[in-house]
Amino acid sequence: MTATAAQVRVAPARLVPVSRGYRFELVKLVSQWRIRLLVLACWIAPALFVAGVSQQSTLPSDTLFGRWMHATGWAGPLVILGFAGTWALPLLTSVVAGDVFAAEDRLGTWRHLLVAVRSPTRIFVAKVLASLTVILLLVAGLAVSSAVGGLLAVGNQPLVGLDGHQLAPGDAAFHVLLAWVAVLAPTLALAAIGLLGSVALGRSPMGLLLPPIVALAMSVAQMLPLPVSVRLALPTYAFISWNGLFTSPSQLAPLLIAVAVSLAWAVLATVLAHVLLVRRDFTNPAYDGSGRRAITLGVLPLALLTAVTVGAVAVATPSTGSGIEQDKVQKSLATVFGHLYRLQTRQLHRPAVTEAQLRATAACTKSDGQAAQEGAGNDWRCVVSWHLPGVAVTGTAIYQLDITSDGRFVADGDGPKEVNGYFLARTSTGDAPNPLWQFDGNVDLLDTH
Repeated sequence: MTATAAQVRVAPARLVPVSRGYRFELVKLVSQWRIRLLVLACWIAPALFVAGVSQQSTLPSDTLFGRWMHATGWAGPLVILGFAGTWALPLLTSVVAGDVFAAEDRLGTWRHLLVAVRSPTRIFVAKVLASLTVILLLVAGLAVSSAVGGLLAVGNQPLVGLDGHQLAPGDAAFHVLLAWVAVLAPTLALAAIGLLGSVALGRSPMGLLLPPIVALAMSVAQMLPLPVSVRLALPTYAFISWNGLFTSPSQLAPLLIAVAVSLAWAVLATVLAHVLLVRRDFTNPAYDGSGRRAITLGVLPLALLTAVTVGAVAVATPSTGSGIEQDKVQKSLATVFGHLYRLQTRQLHRPAVTEAQLRATAACTKSDGQAAQEGAGNDWRCVVSWHLPGVAVTGTAIYQLDITSDGRFVADGDGPKEVNGYFLARTSTGDAPNPLWQFDGNVDLLDTH
C-alpha cells in the first residue's frame, strides 16, 4: 500500500540536549595540548614555587604577605593570588574563553556544528559552561597547589594580617579560601570579555588578546590617582580588594562592591556575546567578525555600565577623592604598630602588654606638610607614640610610609634601632626579622569611623 502525501509525516528535528553539547565542548577543550599543559602547570608549579621560595634566605617582601613566607604556609597562596590577579588569571581566561568561538571560524566547522546541534543558543550555552568548567579547574589548581606547597614547606602556623593581628591557622585557612573565591568574580568578568571578543572578532587574534589587554589597562588605571568611585567601578578591583579580608574588623565594603561590579560585567558581556552569536549570518563562509555591530553591541553597553556604576558608587559611598586621608593613615598605622608591638614582645620574651595599655597613636605628614595631607605617595612620614605600664616616658618611633593608590602601605622603620631597626628575633619557627622593622598595612578607602 502506497502512502499518500497527506499521510506522510516528517518527524521534527530533535534538538541536542545541552548536557550532550556540554560534554562534547568540554572534551574538545581538554583534548587541546595547551589546555592540558595549563592544567598541569596550575596544579604543580605553584607548589614548587612556594616551597622553593619559602626555603630561600631572601623573600619577595615587595609582594603582599611575601615577608611572612618563612613564618607560615598560608602566606604562599596569598603571594600566588597577588601574582595571579595581575598576570596569570587574565592569560588563563584568554586561552580558554578567548578562542572558544573563534576556533570554529578558523576551522570552518560552524555548519557542521549547527547541523549536529540545530540551535545556536544551545551551542553558546555548551561552550560557556565548558569554558567555565576549565577556568574553575585552573583556578582551583592555583589555590590548592600553592596552599599545599606552603604547608609542606613551612607548616600550619598563624598568619599575621594587614593590621598586625594574628589569625589562627584555622582562621587563616578560611580567609585564604574566601580570598580565592572572591577573585572568581573578576575572573568570570574577564572570561565573559573573552567570549564577547571571540564571538565579535571572528578569526582575528584580538579576541584572544582582549582579556589580558583589558586587565592590563585596568591595572594601569588602578595605579593612577583616580577617585574611589572610579576605582571601585572597574571589575578588576576585586583582584586587589581581597586584602580587606585580612584586617580586623574586615574591610568588606570595597570587596563586596568590587564583586558585584565584576558579576555585572560578567552577565552583561555574556548576554552581549549571545546576542551577537544568534544574529550572525552562518551562511556566509567569508564572515570575519561583526564589525560595527561589535562596537554598538559590545563596547558601548560596557562603557554605559561603567558610567552607571561610577555614579552609583559615588552616591552610595561616603568617601571622596582618593580615599587616603591623614586621619585614616594615622589610625591604620597605630593599629598595626600596636598589634606588632605585642608580637615583638612575645618574641623577645618581655612582659606581656595589651593594646589598651600601649595606647599607640600616630602623627603623619605628607611632603613635610607642604602639600595636601591626603593621597598616595612615598613621602609620608609618621611618628608613632606609645606607653608602657610603669614607665613614665612616652616611647616614640619614626616610620617612612609608601602608600599605593589602593590604600596598601609599606612602613619602613627609621629609628630608634632597638624598636624598629633590623635585628633577628628567635621564634618557634626559627629566626625572624624584627616585626616592627618593615611591615604592610591597609587604609580602608571607605572607612566611615
